[in-house]
Amino acid sequence: MNLKETFAAVQQASRELLSLTDDTINQILLAVADEAVAQADLILAANEQDLARMEPSNPKYDRLKLTRPRLEAIATDTRNVATLPSPLGRILKQSTLPNGLRLKRISVPFGVIGIIYEARPNVSFDVFSLCLKSGNACILKGGSDADCSNRAIVEVIHQVLKRFGVNPHVVELLPAEREATTELLHANGYVDLIIPRGSSSLINFVRQQATIPVIETGAGICHTYFDRYGDVEKGRAIINNAKTRRVSVCNALDCLLIDTSRLQDLPMLCAPLAASNVILYADQPAFTVLQGHYPDTLLQPATEESFGTEFLDYKMAIKSVTGIEEALSHIARYSSKHSECIVTEEAVHQQLFTRQVDAACVYVNAPTSFTDGAQFGLGAEIGISTQKLHARGPMALEEITTYKWIVEGEGQIRK
Repeated sequence: MNLKETFAAVQQASRELLSLTDDTINQILLAVADEAVAQADLILAANEQDLARMEPSNPKYDRLKLTRPRLEAIATDTRNVATLPSPLGRILKQSTLPNGLRLKRISVPFGVIGIIYEARPNVSFDVFSLCLKSGNACILKGGSDADCSNRAIVEVIHQVLKRFGVNPHVVELLPAEREATTELLHANGYVDLIIPRGSSSLINFVRQQATIPVIETGAGICHTYFDRYGDVEKGRAIINNAKTRRVSVCNALDCLLIDTSRLQDLPMLCAPLAASNVILYADQPAFTVLQGHYPDTLLQPATEESFGTEFLDYKMAIKSVTGIEEALSHIARYSSKHSECIVTEEAVHQQLFTRQVDAACVYVNAPTSFTDGAQFGLGAEIGISTQKLHARGPMALEEITTYKWIVEGEGQIRK
């Protein structure tokens, strides 16, 4: 498989993007949103082909599934991106040197961004809208599970781009084969940045194999610590929402930490989870308290492997801790630095937790399910960065730009 011609075409299209006005970009985004709804039958038929190859019991099934309401929501997100101010051409810093040189640091696109993702066809729309708005061309490498859906979506986008006289190579979908991933990871000179979205195994593979810059996103091993000063009603709602809203997403709760002084409240905290058939892997103190108060078929003893696992399923670990210091130590050991939460009414513990937890998003009395670009008011997101270089947390328009220096002079020379 040789994709160099494809990569070169996308690179050329990225240069042509620089001539588009923000008004034209917004018109394209609005048209894509309209077409996503107008051609729902085409997209949903393709999605049915993908769904037919996956067992409904697979936790990824919900991520893969598109519906008319979901397409309407995708269209709304795309329209929201069109309303946002352009992230390009912003003067980030400026000064005049003693010799009269005028310096400006301005925001610019990366150029070509490669996105590697699994069974989430909505990502195709999200990535396109954010990349177009930020002046980037994008190369999509979706998983084979969602290939029919992705191809239908990109075909709809290409129809709109051609209608506006824009080079359709500004968004390109690679073949589903793994060989295409390998070529993308080594597309030096053509691709400026790779962003993987998916499981920890996918992200680790990309990080280890890529020869071009990578921003790590996606893997989320998320904890909620119910402190000795936690409110039970808040806690049970937060835990249930964080675990069961959507189990297959990276911000879903994986491990509940509970102060041993509040173990008597554990049955009440976990009660809503039973309605969703959540399997609990509880350590010995928690297991003892839950026995007889949580369905026996859903209660299992925890093992060492229960902690530090991103379940992406109706499963959750429970660990009892002797106080906030032990909770912080547990999180430091097992966290993927995505999203962490404390439930407490004690201000000192809130401050200690937010100061010491090393994660992209740290919550006080609110569920980790809010870690999302749209929820943060960013329009949409291209991923949740769990690293510390360049971007951290939900990555939206500003995070997929870089900058360059503009230096203006009057003929000065350096001595």
